[in-house]
Amino acid sequence: MRKSKKEDSITTFLGSDACIEGTIKFSGTIRIDGKVQGKIQSEDGTVIIGEKACINADIYVDNAIIMGQVNGMVDARNRIEVYPPAAVIGDIQAPTISIDAGVKFNGNCIMKGRDHKYDKLHPKAVEAISIVEDSKVKNFPKNL
Repeated sequence: MRKSKKEDSITTFLGSDACIEGTIKFSGTIRIDGKVQGKIQSEDGTVIIGEKACINADIYVDNAIIMGQVNGMVDARNRIEVYPPAAVIGDIQAPTISIDAGVKFNGNCIMKGRDHKYDKLHPKAVEAISIVEDSKVKNFPKNL
């Protein structure tokens, strides 16, 4: 009898000797213990940033578990968990955020659900739309 694959098991692993420059696109769960510069993104995945990882990238995922160093924005659709000895420098956004004692965090924390009607748009476009929709200025002249 064969064991069924766990839904949360790691499907991709980048070891401590890995050094990647560019965009990492994945599905499932990826664990990164090396260095990444660029962007990490997934439509439905979980990223685990290991204790020895050094990430200089913006991260767009469903779930993020951070134990290493991240310099960049982290935008998760569901959840962000940060555990020591993590150091996060940059803004984080998710409906659910957990930051344990002993973590170094320098940035803004936004706990707000995403508007799913904008999921197919680029994250910067979603941010711009959100700013406009949240604006207190109403009935602004359209001909300007």
